[in-house]
Amino acid sequence: MEGDCLSCMKYLMFLFNFFIFLGGACLLGVGIWVIVDPTGFREIVAANPLLFTGAYIMLAMGAMLFLLGFLGCCGAIRENKCLLLFFFMFILLIFLAELSAAILAFIFRENLTREFFTKELKKHYLRNNDTDVFSSTWNSVMITFACCGVNGPEDFEVVPHLPYSVEKVTPEACCQRELQSREGMFVNKEACLTGVEAYQNRQGCYTVILNSFETYVYLAGALAIGVLAIELFAMIFAMCLFRGIQ
Repeated sequence: MEGDCLSCMKYLMFLFNFFIFLGGACLLGVGIWVIVDPTGFREIVAANPLLFTGAYIMLAMGAMLFLLGFLGCCGAIRENKCLLLFFFMFILLIFLAELSAAILAFIFRENLTREFFTKELKKHYLRNNDTDVFSSTWNSVMITFACCGVNGPEDFEVVPHLPYSVEKVTPEACCQRELQSREGMFVNKEACLTGVEAYQNRQGCYTVILNSFETYVYLAGALAIGVLAIELFAMIFAMCLFRGIQ
């Protein structure tokens, strides 16, 4: 009876990790294709900082799942204690990292308020100074999401102007574009910079980004709980199989 139970656990673990292996291989393949694709898709991704970051996250996740699935499959089918132990330790590290991230997110949640971002923007933002990482990142966010500041263009009334700047109050990144990327043509740059509201993005980025991701919050939470549960069961299965191998 014990042998049948062990055999069943072994094949279940192999099947489970085989799907992880295939998923990792697919993500890895798509990530590599997006980054090195010669047909022009690479330029589209590079022009959008969110897509660019997402491609590398997909690549990292694919590589991690590929390795995890490989260790699990080989360890289960070959009944190799060393591979099973590596598999267990790998999942344990991922589990602890995710748990730590959740705890840190809870502890520092007050740093994600509207007031915090507004204060930081007014303190550090230098408009079109792309050599400054903070300003360049904010410009990319405002262009990508077609928004302006944290609350709206009024956030920039106390932001210092760069020398010889032609801007009045509104930064260039807040001006409406035909295409939401740095290469996109302005609808009417001069009118925007002189304060004509019809050519400005009037919505604050805090509201726009919050609305964009609001629909995915519960889905992300459910997926996170599901992933943690799967990792927990995978560790239990791996340890049971490890202990059962003679």
